[in-house]
Amino acid sequence: MARKPALTTDKLKDLGAEKLAQLVLDEAERNAGFRRQVKAALAGKSGPQAIAKLVDRRLSGLARARSFIEWDKARAFAEDLRSLTDTLTSELGAAAPGLAVDRLLRFIDTHEQVFERVDDSSGRVQDVYSQAIAATGDLAPRLTNAEADQLPEKIMTALGESTHGYLAEVTTAVAPHLPQDSLARWDAELKVAIAERKAEEATRPREGWFNSMTSQWAEMRQTIATARGDLDLLVALEAGKRPHMQDTLGISAQLLAAGRSAEALDWVRKPGRRAFVEDERDMPPPRVSLEARILETLGDAPAAQALRWRCFEATLSAGTLRDYLAQLPDFEDVEAEDRAHAYALEKAAPEAALQFFLDWPRTDLTAKLIVMHPDRWDGSDWHILPKVAELLEHDHPLAATVLYRALLDNILARARSKVYGHGATYLRKLALLAEDADAARPGEMAGHATYLAELKKVHPRKSGFWARVGEGKAETPQASRSRRHDWVKGSE
Repeated sequence: MARKPALTTDKLKDLGAEKLAQLVLDEAERNAGFRRQVKAALAGKSGPQAIAKLVDRRLSGLARARSFIEWDKARAFAEDLRSLTDTLTSELGAAAPGLAVDRLLRFIDTHEQVFERVDDSSGRVQDVYSQAIAATGDLAPRLTNAEADQLPEKIMTALGESTHGYLAEVTTAVAPHLPQDSLARWDAELKVAIAERKAEEATRPREGWFNSMTSQWAEMRQTIATARGDLDLLVALEAGKRPHMQDTLGISAQLLAAGRSAEALDWVRKPGRRAFVEDERDMPPPRVSLEARILETLGDAPAAQALRWRCFEATLSAGTLRDYLAQLPDFEDVEAEDRAHAYALEKAAPEAALQFFLDWPRTDLTAKLIVMHPDRWDGSDWHILPKVAELLEHDHPLAATVLYRALLDNILARARSKVYGHGATYLRKLALLAEDADAARPGEMAGHATYLAELKKVHPRKSGFWARVGEGKAETPQASRSRRHDWVKGSE
């Protein structure tokens, strides 16, 4: 396929101003968003105030609009919003960052009413607002000291009661770039606002739900504390949360980085926030990894290693085992690795062991595990078993055969007619693997011919499937020879 010539600035300059102007004009007539960008660029010739005036008109129109946007116009609407933010960042932001940030905040402030006007299940409109938040953070370092000092007040004015979470996101974007005294004042104002709001909310009737800004403001205080380097305040704010909401690992990691290992150990051992699948008995590898590193800094390497090994036994985490082996002397690590592999093969749940050997990776032990438990594999695990079977086809045909049979049996047992094509593919692969797999199979496992006969006996009426198989009738068990090299004797 011929390669398309790349467009470069130099090549476009060679077209000449007149030709380029005509191309721009033609595209502007076809594309409303591009037309607005061109107008903004032309306004920029008169200075940033002219661009700001043009943008202000669009922002005012966006704020006034109330009509619902039909689904077939939602994409164009999102592109129009994107062209607006592009103008703010590329045109106005380049000329006057302060003016651009003010208008980005005005734009972000429109999010709640915009979301009421459009079905944004695709996330396109939200992406534009996220882009605007990121642009605000990018422009913040270019503000003058006076502009940066005023930014917290402007943010609170525009978004102080926003329930969508954008207030906290904007704070995260700009806080690292604000003066320390501005951050301190902002934190103090938030502290007062939280206390006043909680006192007011305490007087409300208990029945019914209502949204409270206090949690978002508290999150902002932590963001500000991080930007100020105030670890004590950050820890105190986290400790004030309900236990199940605390980010114990995040706080512990920061304490460890600050050399406060004893406090870090206390935090990492708190229950804290957990993933949905975790409970108190679980040993999540990220938590174990952090706790082990803390123990090592406290001089208790044996406890760290014992913790890692217990975690490996509980989770079969390849990363945890690597951390464990990395702390062992030469030769001892080899013995420990063999012990870990033996544990996975003999004592662990086969499904967890399969994932471990794939992650390690050891395809030979993956194959051994599969053959050790031929009836354990669930053919409905179509998201992983076909990939594993394909991985093992060449060097471990018996293990691949076990998995392909499990997949095929599941399809036929459930009469999953929509995937009969996959089932036919699996049967043809079984035929290709048959000669080598039959030679290696244990006595209790049926050979391919017996397995195929049983399929026909149990599922004789699944005509849709057998018709698919008939389409590949040229694929016979003898075709397995194609997996091998054909050696031809040369002429003498």
